[in-house]
Amino acid sequence: MSTTPVPPCDGADSMAERLIAHLRKALPSGRLGVAYSGGVDSALLCAAAVRALGADRVLALLAVSDSLASRERRLAHATAESIGVPLVEVVTHEGEVAGYADNGADRCFFCKNELFTVIDEQLAAQYGLAAVAYGENADDRMRPDRPGARAATAHRVLRPLADCGATKTQVRALARAWGVPVADKPAAPCLASRVPHGDPVTAEKLHRIDAAEDVVLAAGFSDARVRHHGPVARIEVPADELGRLADAALRRRLVEGVRAAGFRFVTLDLAGIQSGAFTLPLVAAGRHD
Repeated sequence: MSTTPVPPCDGADSMAERLIAHLRKALPSGRLGVAYSGGVDSALLCAAAVRALGADRVLALLAVSDSLASRERRLAHATAESIGVPLVEVVTHEGEVAGYADNGADRCFFCKNELFTVIDEQLAAQYGLAAVAYGENADDRMRPDRPGARAATAHRVLRPLADCGATKTQVRALARAWGVPVADKPAAPCLASRVPHGDPVTAEKLHRIDAAEDVVLAAGFSDARVRHHGPVARIEVPADELGRLADAALRRRLVEGVRAAGFRFVTLDLAGIQSGAFTLPLVAAGRHD
Protein backbone atom coordinates (compact mmCIF):
# COMPACT_ATOMS: atom_id res chain seq x y z
CA MET A 1 0.00 0.00 0.00
CA SER A 2 1.29 3.48 -0.83
CA THR A 3 2.46 5.62 2.08
CA THR A 4 2.32 8.87 0.10
CA PRO A 5 -0.05 11.28 1.90
CA VAL A 6 -3.25 12.08 0.05
CA PRO A 7 -4.97 15.46 0.48
CA PRO A 8 -8.04 15.20 2.71
CA CYS A 9 -11.37 15.08 0.95
CA ASP A 10 -14.64 16.66 2.03
CA GLY A 11 -17.63 14.70 3.26
CA ALA A 12 -18.14 11.29 4.82
CA ASP A 13 -19.45 9.76 1.59
CA SER A 14 -16.39 10.65 -0.49
CA MET A 15 -14.04 9.48 2.28
CA ALA A 16 -15.96 6.21 2.56
CA GLU A 17 -15.64 5.60 -1.17
CA ARG A 18 -11.93 6.43 -1.14
CA LEU A 19 -11.22 4.21 1.85
CA ILE A 20 -13.17 1.21 0.55
CA ALA A 21 -11.55 1.47 -2.89
CA HIS A 22 -8.13 1.81 -1.27
CA LEU A 23 -8.59 -1.34 0.81
CA ARG A 24 -9.84 -3.38 -2.13
CA LYS A 25 -6.88 -2.32 -4.24
CA ALA A 26 -4.39 -2.98 -1.43
CA LEU A 27 -5.75 -6.44 -0.66
CA PRO A 28 -7.32 -8.06 -3.75
CA SER A 29 -7.18 -11.43 -2.01
CA GLY A 30 -6.39 -12.91 1.38
CA ARG A 31 -7.29 -11.84 4.89
CA LEU A 32 -6.52 -8.54 6.62
CA GLY A 33 -5.55 -8.37 10.27
CA VAL A 34 -6.32 -5.05 11.96
CA ALA A 35 -4.31 -4.05 15.02
CA TYR A 36 -7.35 -3.04 17.01
CA SER A 37 -7.72 -1.16 20.28
CA GLY A 38 -11.44 -0.43 20.30
CA GLY A 39 -10.83 3.29 19.75
CA VAL A 40 -12.50 5.18 16.93
CA ASP A 41 -9.59 4.92 14.46
CA SER A 42 -9.13 1.16 14.59
CA ALA A 43 -12.88 0.58 14.90
CA LEU A 44 -13.57 2.62 11.77
CA LEU A 45 -10.77 0.79 9.95
CA CYS A 46 -12.39 -2.53 10.88
CA ALA A 47 -15.79 -1.27 9.69
CA ALA A 48 -14.31 -0.09 6.40
CA ALA A 49 -12.48 -3.37 5.89
CA VAL A 50 -15.68 -5.34 6.51
CA ARG A 51 -17.44 -3.23 3.88
CA ALA A 52 -14.56 -3.50 1.42
CA LEU A 53 -13.56 -7.13 1.87
CA GLY A 54 -16.34 -8.90 3.78
CA ALA A 55 -16.28 -9.95 7.43
CA ASP A 56 -14.76 -13.34 6.60
CA ARG A 57 -11.63 -11.59 5.29
CA VAL A 58 -11.08 -9.31 8.30
CA LEU A 59 -9.77 -10.11 11.78
CA ALA A 60 -9.52 -7.62 14.66
CA LEU A 61 -6.38 -8.24 16.72
CA LEU A 62 -6.62 -6.86 20.27
CA ALA A 63 -3.35 -6.64 22.21
CA VAL A 64 -3.92 -7.72 25.81
CA SER A 65 -1.40 -7.00 28.56
CA ASP A 66 -1.14 -5.16 31.88
CA SER A 67 -1.16 -1.85 29.96
CA LEU A 68 -4.73 -2.38 28.68
CA ALA A 69 -7.39 -1.00 31.00
CA SER A 70 -10.00 -3.59 31.91
CA ARG A 71 -12.83 -1.24 30.85
CA GLU A 72 -11.17 -0.72 27.44
CA ARG A 73 -10.90 -4.47 26.94
CA ARG A 74 -14.62 -4.95 27.60
CA LEU A 75 -15.59 -2.07 25.34
CA ALA A 76 -13.33 -3.32 22.53
CA HIS A 77 -15.15 -6.65 22.48
CA ALA A 78 -18.57 -4.99 22.46
CA THR A 79 -17.58 -2.65 19.65
CA ALA A 80 -16.17 -5.44 17.48
CA GLU A 81 -19.39 -7.37 17.93
CA SER A 82 -21.38 -4.31 16.89
CA ILE A 83 -19.25 -3.87 13.77
CA GLY A 84 -19.54 -7.54 12.92
CA VAL A 85 -15.82 -8.27 12.84
CA PRO A 86 -14.33 -11.36 14.52
CA LEU A 87 -11.84 -10.55 17.28
CA VAL A 88 -8.81 -12.44 18.55
CA GLU A 89 -6.96 -11.41 21.68
CA VAL A 90 -3.19 -11.22 21.23
CA VAL A 91 -1.30 -11.68 24.49
CA THR A 92 1.78 -9.47 24.47
CA HIS A 93 4.67 -9.21 26.93
CA GLU A 94 6.10 -5.76 26.34
CA GLY A 95 6.62 -5.40 30.09
CA GLU A 96 9.45 -7.92 29.77
CA VAL A 97 11.20 -5.80 27.11
CA ALA A 98 13.87 -3.54 28.62
CA GLY A 99 13.20 -0.65 26.25
CA TYR A 100 9.55 -0.61 27.28
CA ALA A 101 10.00 -1.13 31.00
CA ASP A 102 12.71 1.56 31.15
CA ASN A 103 10.04 4.00 29.92
CA GLY A 104 11.96 6.36 27.67
CA ALA A 105 10.19 8.72 25.27
CA ASP A 106 10.29 5.92 22.66
CA ARG A 107 8.42 3.43 24.90
CA CYS A 108 5.60 3.10 22.36
CA PHE A 109 8.02 1.75 19.77
CA PHE A 110 8.75 -1.29 21.92
CA CYS A 111 5.07 -1.85 22.65
CA LYS A 112 4.02 -1.74 18.98
CA ASN A 113 7.08 -3.76 17.95
CA GLU A 114 6.12 -6.49 20.43
CA LEU A 115 2.57 -6.60 19.04
CA PHE A 116 3.60 -6.70 15.39
CA THR A 117 6.29 -9.30 16.12
CA VAL A 118 3.77 -11.60 17.82
CA ILE A 119 1.38 -11.15 14.89
CA ASP A 120 4.09 -11.87 12.32
CA GLU A 121 5.59 -14.85 14.11
CA GLN A 122 2.54 -16.50 15.70
CA LEU A 123 -0.71 -15.35 14.10
CA ALA A 124 -0.15 -14.52 10.44
CA ALA A 125 0.15 -18.12 9.33
CA GLN A 126 -2.40 -19.42 11.84
CA TYR A 127 -5.13 -17.08 10.60
CA GLY A 128 -4.02 -16.76 6.98
CA LEU A 129 -3.27 -13.04 7.14
CA ALA A 130 -2.07 -11.55 3.87
CA ALA A 131 -1.43 -8.16 5.48
CA VAL A 132 -1.78 -6.24 8.74
CA ALA A 133 -3.06 -2.67 9.09
CA TYR A 134 -3.42 -0.21 11.95
CA GLY A 135 -5.40 2.93 12.62
CA GLU A 136 -2.91 5.76 12.09
CA ASN A 137 -4.81 8.74 10.66
CA ALA A 138 -3.57 11.77 8.74
CA ASP A 139 -3.29 13.89 11.90
CA ASP A 140 -1.24 11.20 13.66
CA ARG A 141 1.20 11.20 10.77
CA MET A 142 2.05 14.82 11.52
CA ARG A 143 2.67 14.36 15.25
CA PRO A 144 6.24 14.06 16.54
CA ASP A 145 5.34 11.85 19.54
CA ARG A 146 4.39 8.64 17.70
CA PRO A 147 7.40 6.28 17.94
CA GLY A 148 5.07 3.34 17.38
CA ALA A 149 4.91 4.39 13.74
CA ARG A 150 8.55 3.29 13.36
CA ALA A 151 7.58 -0.21 14.42
CA ALA A 152 4.74 -0.22 11.89
CA THR A 153 7.18 0.75 9.15
CA ALA A 154 9.65 -1.94 10.17
CA HIS A 155 6.92 -4.60 10.00
CA ARG A 156 5.36 -3.30 6.76
CA VAL A 157 2.07 -2.57 8.49
CA LEU A 158 -0.48 -0.75 6.32
CA ARG A 159 -1.93 2.68 7.17
CA PRO A 160 -5.15 2.97 5.14
CA LEU A 161 -6.62 5.94 7.02
CA ALA A 162 -3.47 8.05 6.77
CA ASP A 163 -2.88 7.05 3.16
CA CYS A 164 -6.39 8.19 2.28
CA GLY A 165 -5.82 11.52 4.03
CA ALA A 166 -8.45 10.83 6.70
CA THR A 167 -8.15 13.35 9.54
CA LYS A 168 -9.47 12.66 13.03
CA THR A 169 -12.49 14.83 12.30
CA GLN A 170 -13.25 12.86 9.14
CA VAL A 171 -12.74 9.55 10.94
CA ARG A 172 -15.29 10.54 13.56
CA ALA A 173 -17.73 11.85 10.94
CA LEU A 174 -17.59 8.62 8.95
CA ALA A 175 -17.87 6.54 12.12
CA ARG A 176 -21.05 8.43 13.01
CA ALA A 177 -22.44 7.96 9.51
CA TRP A 178 -21.83 4.20 9.74
CA GLY A 179 -23.16 3.91 13.28
CA VAL A 180 -19.85 2.84 14.82
CA PRO A 181 -20.64 3.05 18.56
CA VAL A 182 -17.33 4.67 19.57
CA ALA A 183 -17.56 7.52 17.05
CA ASP A 184 -17.28 10.13 19.80
CA LYS A 185 -15.17 8.14 22.26
CA PRO A 186 -12.29 10.16 23.75
CA ALA A 187 -8.77 8.97 23.03
CA ALA A 188 -7.64 6.32 25.51
CA PRO A 189 -3.85 5.88 25.47
CA CYS A 190 -2.47 2.82 27.24
CA LEU A 191 -2.06 2.91 31.00
CA ALA A 192 1.74 3.19 30.72
CA SER A 193 1.28 6.72 29.35
CA ARG A 194 0.38 7.78 32.92
CA VAL A 195 3.87 6.96 34.22
CA PRO A 196 6.50 9.74 33.82
CA HIS A 197 9.30 8.88 31.41
CA GLY A 198 12.34 7.56 33.22
CA ASP A 199 10.20 6.04 35.97
CA PRO A 200 10.08 2.27 35.25
CA VAL A 201 6.77 0.78 34.14
CA THR A 202 5.65 -2.12 36.33
CA ALA A 203 2.52 -4.24 36.43
CA GLU A 204 1.80 -2.99 39.96
CA LYS A 205 1.75 0.64 38.83
CA LEU A 206 -0.49 -0.15 35.87
CA HIS A 207 -2.99 -2.03 38.02
CA ARG A 208 -3.05 0.87 40.50
CA ILE A 209 -3.72 3.37 37.70
CA ASP A 210 -6.43 1.17 36.20
CA ALA A 211 -8.27 0.91 39.52
CA ALA A 212 -7.94 4.64 40.26
CA GLU A 213 -9.26 5.66 36.84
CA ASP A 214 -12.24 3.37 37.30
CA VAL A 215 -13.05 5.34 40.45
CA VAL A 216 -12.90 8.69 38.64
CA LEU A 217 -14.96 7.50 35.68
CA ALA A 218 -17.52 5.86 37.99
CA ALA A 219 -18.02 9.31 39.54
CA GLY A 220 -19.49 10.44 36.24
CA PHE A 221 -16.60 12.19 34.49
CA SER A 222 -16.60 11.75 30.72
CA ASP A 223 -12.84 11.13 30.57
CA ALA A 224 -9.97 10.84 33.02
CA ARG A 225 -6.26 10.24 33.44
CA VAL A 226 -4.59 9.35 36.72
CA ARG A 227 -0.90 10.20 36.45
CA HIS A 228 1.36 8.09 38.66
CA HIS A 229 3.87 10.11 40.71
CA GLY A 230 4.95 7.54 43.28
CA PRO A 231 2.55 7.86 46.23
CA VAL A 232 0.79 10.80 44.51
CA ALA A 233 -2.10 10.40 42.07
CA ARG A 234 -2.53 13.44 39.80
CA ILE A 235 -6.06 13.37 38.39
CA GLU A 236 -6.85 14.94 35.03
CA VAL A 237 -10.47 15.40 33.93
CA PRO A 238 -11.87 17.56 31.10
CA ALA A 239 -11.43 21.25 31.92
CA ASP A 240 -15.12 21.98 31.48
CA GLU A 241 -15.94 19.39 34.16
CA LEU A 242 -13.61 20.75 36.85
CA GLY A 243 -16.49 22.65 38.44
CA ARG A 244 -18.05 19.37 39.57
CA LEU A 245 -15.25 19.03 42.09
CA ALA A 246 -16.67 21.88 44.13
CA ASP A 247 -18.96 19.22 45.57
CA ALA A 248 -17.43 18.05 48.86
CA ALA A 249 -19.12 14.63 48.73
CA LEU A 250 -17.72 13.97 45.26
CA ARG A 251 -14.22 14.97 46.33
CA ARG A 252 -14.44 12.71 49.36
CA ARG A 253 -15.56 9.82 47.14
CA LEU A 254 -12.60 10.33 44.82
CA VAL A 255 -10.07 10.62 47.64
CA GLU A 256 -11.31 7.46 49.33
CA GLY A 257 -11.47 5.47 46.10
CA VAL A 258 -8.10 6.55 44.73
CA ARG A 259 -6.42 5.87 48.08
CA ALA A 260 -8.02 2.43 48.11
CA ALA A 261 -6.41 1.85 44.69
CA GLY A 262 -2.99 2.22 46.34
CA PHE A 263 -2.11 5.93 46.35
CA ARG A 264 -1.39 7.95 49.48
CA PHE A 265 -2.08 11.44 48.15
CA VAL A 266 -4.75 12.56 45.65
CA THR A 267 -4.29 15.77 43.65
CA LEU A 268 -6.13 17.49 40.82
CA ASP A 269 -4.46 19.02 37.75
CA LEU A 270 -6.21 22.33 37.03
CA ALA A 271 -5.08 22.20 33.38
CA GLY A 272 -7.49 19.34 32.70
CA ILE A 273 -6.86 16.47 30.27
CA GLN A 274 -3.49 16.79 28.54
CA SER A 275 -2.65 14.55 25.57
CA GLY A 276 1.04 13.66 25.41
CA ALA A 277 1.67 15.29 28.79
CA PHE A 278 4.87 13.35 29.44
CA THR A 279 6.14 12.65 25.92
CA LEU A 280 5.68 15.92 24.02
CA PRO A 281 8.01 18.00 26.23
CA LEU A 282 10.81 15.48 25.73
CA VAL A 283 10.26 15.32 21.97
CA ALA A 284 10.25 19.11 21.77
CA ALA A 285 13.57 19.20 23.63
CA GLY A 286 15.06 16.58 21.31
CA ARG A 287 15.46 14.03 24.10
CA HIS A 288 14.87 10.31 23.60
CA ASP A 289 15.71 8.80 26.96
